[in-house]
Amino acid sequence: MRYDLQVIASWIDPGAKVLDLGCGSGELLAHLRQEKGVRGTGIELEEAKAKQGIERGLAIIHGDIYEEIEDYPDQAFDFVVLSQTLQQVTDPARLIREMLRVGRLGIVSFPNFGVLGHRLQFFFTGRAPVSRELPYQWHDTPNIRVISIKDFRRFCAQSGFHIQKEVDIRSHHHESTGQEVTFMPNLFSSYGIFLLGSRGA
Repeated sequence: MRYDLQVIASWIDPGAKVLDLGCGSGELLAHLRQEKGVRGTGIELEEAKAKQGIERGLAIIHGDIYEEIEDYPDQAFDFVVLSQTLQQVTDPARLIREMLRVGRLGIVSFPNFGVLGHRLQFFFTGRAPVSRELPYQWHDTPNIRVISIKDFRRFCAQSGFHIQKEVDIRSHHHESTGQEVTFMPNLFSSYGIFLLGSRGA
């Protein structure tokens, strides 16, 4: 399992109710069900991935996360997860507000655009960076946001989202190994992972 998903899984309580937004084929949900007895639901836009998860016996809805999340009542879940999807959403503040409405806590992970390798690529080549974490050219990328860890911290402060925990990691795209970065994480970490609550939570 991807290293950032391992970190996320370690934050989730046994037996919790979990909603995974942009869950893919359900790798995290399957792990949480098997290892922690979690009651999990996923929402996935890509039909083929949703079908794979459903065939594995997971509760996955094929649909748009903005539309589907509105159907859930307040505090229906203990945790709502958005892993490596934030950079593709059109209205991050609205989505995270919805996450914290339907869930007690939200977990968000994303590739850190401010990492040193990206800065050096742009400086020396003058072109938009391409890496294993962000492997697309500017013209064919599904990512519509470029986010650094500093950007996300500032966004949370301005939007009233309380950061309860933050872990920044260095790990290659989709690899199961990695390490936590504590020194200058905005410069040296490839991913940021945040546990969020409403202001004052």
